[in-house]
Amino acid sequence: MTNSLSRIAWTGRIWRDYRHIQRGAAAAEFALILALLTVPMLSVIDFGIWLYQAMELDNAAQIAAQAAWAACSQSAQLPATVNCPTLAGAVTAGAQSTTLGANVAVTSTTENYYCVSGATGQLVVVGSFPGNKPSDCSAVGSAVDEPGDYIVVTASYTYTPLFAAITVASILTTPITETAWMRLS
Repeated sequence: MTNSLSRIAWTGRIWRDYRHIQRGAAAAEFALILALLTVPMLSVIDFGIWLYQAMELDNAAQIAAQAAWAACSQSAQLPATVNCPTLAGAVTAGAQSTTLGANVAVTSTTENYYCVSGATGQLVVVGSFPGNKPSDCSAVGSAVDEPGDYIVVTASYTYTPLFAAITVASILTTPITETAWMRLS
């Protein structure tokens, strides 16, 4: 019986000592907290990269529309989608001139006649190519203005998250798509 009592006393002393020793407790707590903070931190990094690439894609679409204007704004080349043979190459080269490079795809390049709506102030399609140019903008409430020839470039980029398996990056929209407008005449 004394043997079992001493074993119980010995076990109780070990348990009491274990509860009072605090060496390494801060390291264990830090490891637990760090594990909990890692996922939000990686999610912020992924979202920041996605946002940067969306801004770069918007810039690429704007550059592509400006390249279309630079290559095809002469009156003899309008409508550009019909009369400008260098349009597709200029738009593609412009879109791929950002840091995203050849990963940017020009998904569409359209050209139409637009007028500013008198009611909303928004651009409204009033004629399409080839050859459907209205004489004025009376269809949208402005008989004084002349329709403008606008080119619309849409570009896309497929975003690949760095930490797809552990972050919320999978809910971000991909491919990212941006549209840019430029008046040619």
